[in-house]
Amino acid sequence: MPTDSATRLLITSAFGDARIALDRLMANDQAVAAIEHAAALLVHTFENGGRVYACGNGGSMSDAMHFAEELTGRFRSNRRGLAAQAISDVGHISCVANDFGYEQVFSRYVQSHGRTGDCLFAISTSGKSANVVNAAVAAKEIGMSVVALTGKTETQLEVLADVCIATPAGEFADRAQELHIKVIHILIELVERKFFPENYSVNNQTA
Repeated sequence: MPTDSATRLLITSAFGDARIALDRLMANDQAVAAIEHAAALLVHTFENGGRVYACGNGGSMSDAMHFAEELTGRFRSNRRGLAAQAISDVGHISCVANDFGYEQVFSRYVQSHGRTGDCLFAISTSGKSANVVNAAVAAKEIGMSVVALTGKTETQLEVLADVCIATPAGEFADRAQELHIKVIHILIELVERKFFPENYSVNNQTA
């Protein structure tokens, strides 16, 4: 198959942009500290019998589902499941959107299922998605903690969150979302290492 030099340039340029964005995030001490703080909040939630709920729109909903299933299933090696739930029930979402408006689809779920001591993992690349912001408001009213994952700083979601991990990566959401999945995997690994250190032993890693 002949190589199209323009296509090859687009591909390598995309890789280069992603690498630059990741390097900037790695060098951002505030963001790295926020990841550490967020992992500690998640660990605290599980240690105290709480549940983690995750929400987002579009690609961020896919990330919320990915986050939850890695906790209820597994990440690296077999272990017991952890109590996590993505707010992605189409029956609930279509019902609430029809009766109350789309801006309430996540907050109504939080109000129905959330309890004091639970945690909301709220994902929004803009940091201002109304339904995600409303979910954070509902969570705080219940006494839940809120971990926000955004693509911008100084947002409505950041103000509401106990900790906000911001991954500014340029003009478009795709670069931020690429960093989001990296952050999600790091958070899951940190949680696993706390509860299941045997999964990260030398023997387990080299088996």
